[in-house]
Formats: sequence, C-alpha cells, structure tokens
Amino acid sequence: MQFDDVVLGRRSIRGYKPDPVPRELIEEILTLAMRAPSSMNTQPWSFYVITGEPLDRIRAGNTERNVAGVPQSREFRTGHAFEGKHRDRQVGVAKQLFAAMGIAREDKVMRQDWILRGFRQFDAPVCVIVTYDKELADSDDTAFDCGAVTTALVNAAWSRGLGAVINSQGIMQSPVVREHAGIADDQVIMKSIALGWPDETFPANAVVSERRGVDEAATFVGFGG
Repeated sequence: MQFDDVVLGRRSIRGYKPDPVPRELIEEILTLAMRAPSSMNTQPWSFYVITGEPLDRIRAGNTERNVAGVPQSREFRTGHAFEGKHRDRQVGVAKQLFAAMGIAREDKVMRQDWILRGFRQFDAPVCVIVTYDKELADSDDTAFDCGAVTTALVNAAWSRGLGAVINSQGIMQSPVVREHAGIADDQVIMKSIALGWPDETFPANAVVSERRGVDEAATFVGFGG
C-alpha cells in the first residue's frame, strides 16, 4: 500500500474475525513501528503481545473487576474529563458508532454491551500492551515517543491488512494485566491495542471519524499572501 492510502484509509476496528494472527507478521509490524521518531533515541517503549488463554484471562479479570465496581487502576495519567470542543468531538464519534450499531440512546442493555466489549479488548485475537521504562516516567518525551510508536504500529498493521484500535478500557485493571501478561516491575503500562483481521460485516468498522481541516488546526507564519 502507498503511504497516503494507509493514512487516509485506516479506521479504528472494533469488530474482528477470530482467525489467529501469525507471530511472524506481528514481528514484521513491530519492526516497522519501531522506526518511529524517538527523542535522543531513548526508545522507552516495550510491547507485550498477548493471545490465546492469557488474553482470555485478562479479558475475564478486567471485565469482572470493572462490573463489580472495583476502581480503575490505570498506571498512565488519565487527566480530567474532556470539556468544551474536545468533549464535543468525543460525543460526536460516539454518536457515529452508536448509529452504526443501531444502539438507541435509551437502550441501556446495548450500551452496557458496548462498554463490555471495550473491557474485552473488542474480542480481538491479539492484544498489544504498550509500556515504557519506569525510570523515564517523569519525562514528557517518553509519552510523546510512545504515542509515536503506537501510531506507527497501527498504520503498519493496516498496511498489512490488519485492523487495530488503541484503547484504555482493556487495561483499566492493571493488576490483572500485570499478572497474566507477566509485565516486568520496571515497566509502566501505558496503552493497549486490539489487533486482528477486520470483520467487514461489523457495522462500527465502517465508521470514519470526522477530522479538523488544516485551515482550522494550523497557523502559518511568514509565508506571505
């Protein structure tokens, strides 16, 4: 695929076929992703790639604890709830997804089912947990670099026919993730990525989120005219 086709064609995938993803293909994708820019070449990232029974245990534990009301324990900073235009964009894409899935505003059962899908990593056959070195936790460049490598990862996956969605729901109960993924003590859990072959019959997979235009997002200085 051409670079433009990858960037413009990629969508967040929330419905997957159960087919396994070969380890060799994931290694190829990670090799591409790790060419992402890194401040002073620190490369603070690590990846825990999980499938099969260990992933099923993470799904079950994460879901059970969240449904039981156990407070979330995400390790990377969560910040405050979105407000203003950022909240509007969050609500906007949620409306797109719910419309695609036929989930009515008053349908509490279907809305709860959607939330549970997030806790289960959208039932993807693979989950990639992105972590970073704890000794670099106080550097803003660390989060910047991990964001860059995660973006590169989902684009590389798309170029190979795989879908992905970056999410935090699947790592809300970090003790469960640490236990079943065997995450080292010197690592901080940052994000998770659901990964697999897209199920083209799943309605939400057709959703393309709205993006701001360059004229709104960019300020050009010194260009004249």
